[in-house]
Amino acid sequence: MKRKHTQAQHVEPAYTCRFEMAPVPSLRLPDDAMDPDAAYRFIHDELMLDGSSRLNLATFVTTWMDPQAERLMAETFDKNMIDKDEYPATAAIEQRCVCMVADLFHAEDLRDDDPSSAVGVSTIGSSEAVMLAGLAMKWRWREKVGKDWKNRTPNLVMGANVQVVWEKFCRYFDVEPRYLPMAEDRYVITPEQVVENIDEDTIGVVAILGTTYTGELEPIGEICAALDKVAADGGVDVPVHVDAASGGFVVPFLHPDLVWDFRLPRVVSINVSGHKYGLTYPGVGFVVWRSKEYLPEDLVFHVNYLGGDMPTFTLNFSRPGNQVVGQYYNFLRLGRGGYGKVMHCLSSTARWLGDQLRESEHFDVVADGSAIPVVSFRLKGDFGYTEFDVSHALRSYGWQVPAYTMPEGAEDITMLRIVVREGFSADLARALYDDTVTVLSHLDALKPQGHFNELEPFAH
Repeated sequence: MKRKHTQAQHVEPAYTCRFEMAPVPSLRLPDDAMDPDAAYRFIHDELMLDGSSRLNLATFVTTWMDPQAERLMAETFDKNMIDKDEYPATAAIEQRCVCMVADLFHAEDLRDDDPSSAVGVSTIGSSEAVMLAGLAMKWRWREKVGKDWKNRTPNLVMGANVQVVWEKFCRYFDVEPRYLPMAEDRYVITPEQVVENIDEDTIGVVAILGTTYTGELEPIGEICAALDKVAADGGVDVPVHVDAASGGFVVPFLHPDLVWDFRLPRVVSINVSGHKYGLTYPGVGFVVWRSKEYLPEDLVFHVNYLGGDMPTFTLNFSRPGNQVVGQYYNFLRLGRGGYGKVMHCLSSTARWLGDQLRESEHFDVVADGSAIPVVSFRLKGDFGYTEFDVSHALRSYGWQVPAYTMPEGAEDITMLRIVVREGFSADLARALYDDTVTVLSHLDALKPQGHFNELEPFAH
């Protein structure tokens, strides 16, 4: 006797949309809603095609945090950082973070009367922080030169090795960039270059604590001393901004005696990335000024349509508060002792890797990881292949090690760079070195003659 099939009998696929062959639109909104599990699996599976963030040694940006930090950040995705009246606890946490950063950069002597009065703000990252610091310097220059400022062209003196955000600032806000060239054996600026390029229309000098290209520290103390002498001799009085995006959370712990911050009277502002060696996931940075006089009041806006008076000095308005919460977690969780241990550990791993590369027959090491945990290196000579070939070959093992040409003055130099971050263990460093040795032996046999020179972009 035949069994009757009822409507209740049906197949439940083990994998959502297993039998669904209709394509999902990618350039327009779908006509119908999608099951949430199906949408999740569709996007999740496509993202598997990305490289592993932990093996991305090109980026300075943090790729690992404590699970507890991740939980806190997930709980605060919905809080709007700008809405300080509605979320006073988040606003208080932001100001505490600003005060901690200012204290780390030795602003404490300037704030004895009110330890909570540090002048600064959290930002999406150092890119926004740079824009704000640049605007403050431009406004102070306008105040100094008076009403005639509209007939003059402000300029900013900096190395050709600056991160691209400085180029953006100059273009967006009508400032003439005066780029100081590198040399084939020098990848930072010198005090002599700075002094030769300043004038009455210079809004400031940018010095870098940990360059993007090599990880080296520029001679900030010497630059300030040279500018002090110019001013003392009756010349122009030019402020210095320190771009500490990469080194601001490293140097205070690795090199506490190095004077580069507000201990130098000529330094008026500093930016730093929380999402680099601040050890927080992408989306947070800070800019701090040495005192209120260096942040012109004209740049601060006051709004009350979210409830209460809110002073704001940011390029954007709404943004999630969870990045600041994540940064605050790190500050409390690690403290000075914890950050010190992390940075010494990362530096030790970087220096080991730098030593291994230096001892090989293939590489000259430019930065060995002792300044900040970054190793930059280049081929010693013509091996029949280029740094781009090395970079491409390492990708076959999963490693993302960027190869790129150097800026003006050293355009003929190609560099490789490894950023050692938390999560990149000594064991992974050994694995990377072993894979590099294997790659070099293959390239020595193949000699591809720079086949991949145009395929590997510079990565920040």
